[in-house]
Amino acid sequence: MDPIQLIQASLVGLLQGGQQTANTTAGTNATAIGAGPSTPLPLNFSSILSFLLSLAALREWLKLIVIGGIIETSRRGCLKLWAVFVESFWLTACFDENDLSYTWALYWLSQQPTWNKARIIDITTRSFGLNSPAISVYGDEESEEGRKLSYLPSFSKTYTVWFKGHYVRVTRSQIQEGVYSTREVLHFDILARNHSVLNALLLEAKNLYGGAQAHLISVFVSESAGNWRHVASRPKRPMKSIVLDPGMKDLLLDDAKDFLQSEEWYAERGIPFRRGYLLYGAPGSGKTSMIHSLAGELGLDVYIISLSRAGLDDTALSALISELPRRCIALMEDIDAAFHHGLTRDLDDESDKKEDDGEEHKKHDSDREKEKASVSSPLSRVTLSGLLNALDGVGAQEGRILYATTNRYSALDPALCRPGRMDLHVEFRLASKYQARELFKCFYLPSHSDDNSKDEDEEPVKSETDDHDSAYGSGSSNGSPAPSVDGETEEMKPLQLYEGERHRSAGPRLSYRRVAVLAERFADAIPERELSMASLQGYLMSYKIRPIEAAEAIVAWVAHERAEKAKKHRVGKSSP
Repeated sequence: MDPIQLIQASLVGLLQGGQQTANTTAGTNATAIGAGPSTPLPLNFSSILSFLLSLAALREWLKLIVIGGIIETSRRGCLKLWAVFVESFWLTACFDENDLSYTWALYWLSQQPTWNKARIIDITTRSFGLNSPAISVYGDEESEEGRKLSYLPSFSKTYTVWFKGHYVRVTRSQIQEGVYSTREVLHFDILARNHSVLNALLLEAKNLYGGAQAHLISVFVSESAGNWRHVASRPKRPMKSIVLDPGMKDLLLDDAKDFLQSEEWYAERGIPFRRGYLLYGAPGSGKTSMIHSLAGELGLDVYIISLSRAGLDDTALSALISELPRRCIALMEDIDAAFHHGLTRDLDDESDKKEDDGEEHKKHDSDREKEKASVSSPLSRVTLSGLLNALDGVGAQEGRILYATTNRYSALDPALCRPGRMDLHVEFRLASKYQARELFKCFYLPSHSDDNSKDEDEEPVKSETDDHDSAYGSGSSNGSPAPSVDGETEEMKPLQLYEGERHRSAGPRLSYRRVAVLAERFADAIPERELSMASLQGYLMSYKIRPIEAAEAIVAWVAHERAEKAKKHRVGKSSP
């Protein structure tokens, strides 16, 4: 019977039954008036159920519901069993863009041969660092003008690749987070029952990206959302390019290497496995450059922690530091400038905190150490107590190396400088004559020679170009002769005047002995501990391919720098 006919029959039956019930009720009432009280109708559950089941249409509906429920339950059960059966043959891996593994997976995908057969791709000019996970457009790799074009997997498009005989589906999707924020996710679906295939793929992607980054260090910064974001990949800086006083580089490098190899020693003695370095001294003395070089030598990534970031508070700072990888370098630059009045515990008695450069910082007593930490600025709400707890509190990360830099060592609170937070304090002073001499050699020695492997008394082979190495320089201002390669004197006759700064031009091919002589002349003109290494490097950059002029003009430049410094000092003293 058709459902519509069934419903119509049910309605007719209900109407007829209702009419008969009404007639029966009327007759019963009439009898009751004449005969007195009668027995009431049964209202128990069994009677109501019997009445309902007596309706043929309702019985049909109940059969339909029961049979349909059984069929739908069976259908859903079969689909669930089929999904479980299919999932048993597939492995699904998800990569979030906020994690470094997302870049690994994209870079791995870019190296797959089947990627060249993709028919739907996205075009981008975004930069992902020196080793981009995007695929460069063929023919645009050698372009030096403007932004470079690259390919990326398209969103919501499935790509097929093969890995060691296993079928892999790759999908790049975008998830909306809030109104203005989105998040990218990469899905890898691998047709395999064994997890070893997924493990092999992940390790290959990690090693492939690591090989591409072998000569680079990754730099991360914190975002307002509380996560770390990869911002750049920088080339490793050779340690020999850093010119410091003798022993300083060896001290920092050997101490850091010893720490990274001493985890078991720390664990046996119950000491938290972390180490802090405080690099302090004059601006431009090489603190940040040294950290850059150490990161390359140790093979560690750099995570920059900005205490003055807007919206950063004690809780967010603690969460950031706890999210650091186990082996990394955490960098806090200019830690004294991160707070409005320096790293102090209160804002009272501001006049007591102002002191001369040569005076030592006044220590706080035990009562003042318990007072409330000062707030850095209206934008940042980090307190000294919050910083101290983040560095060596219960939730502080272990295995990391912390480098903090400051130009005002006396402005730091003693609690921040104590061992356990800043274990090794290293002072970076203004340039010495030794540093000036070595910097000059680093600039002008032939690229194929190593000044550490040669003795200064060694006699290099004289070449024809040594007799003409003054062609790019001018003669001495006082006409004094300069030593030649063989120890005798020769007149430095200017054969050509140089104008402008041609960075692509090649400088004179000076011998090792000639560079050493010029370096001594350059160092003799540098006053001890008065000029920064950054200023000396800037001076030499202006004489990039003119070493002879650089050695002769240094006297006038030093006099000018001293005059400028004296002028600034007089202006500073005269100002209210």
